[in-house]
Amino acid sequence: MVSPFNFSYPAVFNFGDSNSDTGGLAAGIAFPLGPPNGQTHFLEPSGRFCDGRLILDFLIDARGTPLLDPYLDSVGAPNFQRGCNFATGGSTILLANAASLSPFSFGIQVAQFVRFKARVLELLAKDKKLQKFLPQADYFREGLYMFDIGQNDLDGAFYSKSEDQVLALIPTILSEFETGIKELYNEGARNFWIHNTGPLGCLPRIITKFGKDPTKLDQIGCINSHNHAAQLFNTQLHALCTKFQEQLPETNVTYVDIFSIKVNLISNFSQFGFKEPLAACCGYGGPPLNFDNRIACGETKNLDGTLVTAKPCNNTAEYVNWDGNHYTEAANFHVSSQILTGKYTGLPVAVKTPFLHRSDRTRIVMKLTSSFLES
Repeated sequence: MVSPFNFSYPAVFNFGDSNSDTGGLAAGIAFPLGPPNGQTHFLEPSGRFCDGRLILDFLIDARGTPLLDPYLDSVGAPNFQRGCNFATGGSTILLANAASLSPFSFGIQVAQFVRFKARVLELLAKDKKLQKFLPQADYFREGLYMFDIGQNDLDGAFYSKSEDQVLALIPTILSEFETGIKELYNEGARNFWIHNTGPLGCLPRIITKFGKDPTKLDQIGCINSHNHAAQLFNTQLHALCTKFQEQLPETNVTYVDIFSIKVNLISNFSQFGFKEPLAACCGYGGPPLNFDNRIACGETKNLDGTLVTAKPCNNTAEYVNWDGNHYTEAANFHVSSQILTGKYTGLPVAVKTPFLHRSDRTRIVMKLTSSFLES
């Protein structure tokens, strides 16, 4: 199936968690994201949970427009002319509670968008010169709305619930997601680009915590229960996308199979130029996972009477995982390139959005590759 990623969308509005957070949590709650985060591309911390760029960054770059500024960042004169990023690390679909890393759950992000839109229209009505920094009124209807969220809901549930209880929670999670989508639709959103959730059970942090019993692992070393939950979540998310397409007039929905891309990468890592499919590049503890939940990437701590530092690996491009929870820039580049082939994007039913011609897809992937290699 060819990719329907339409590069003529005038703006992109993104919602999600750390997989697409370009600085929201760092700005919103002053979350400490110091070195070596950002070292590969930005050469300094950029508010991203990564050594460089995210999947979202590569997709935006392929559009030929500036990377998305976070809604919550008021310092540095953010420009929202081509869109805005509401994603924050640690965010869930379900309403945040006192134990949540991020207070900015999906409903809050949607509410922020509603305020953002109202404020933009108000400001543009007063001064048209602000179009240099704000999206035009028709961009809200013509723009692309991107989503990558839900992983933290499943992740957090496993710490207090059995596998069956986690699976039983999925319809409740997706009901909240449906509510948010419908609210955005009522605000004029029509073009939806929805990532499913990745293989949660393949994160070093999860394997370290839940993989002490080898029978809990699958053939590639990931936690069966967590990946099973992710797959069921994705099946129900796909069904919900089909429902959106059928019930919301004029809607264009693209469902992106991130899970399959990442599982294929981890399973066949050497074919794609990687040497470490599961171990964290930036961590502490050494093989096989190089992860210790007592010390985060870049931290120096006294562990068992010894002062240690969770340092990055020598070559981040050899690792799929960056810090035990997130992917490296190299892995994110691979995932985005796979998305752009069109093999992993699908529409539940036919839509009006024009498909990108094969020659255009090839040109964009080549541009993306050149950009990555030059950085």
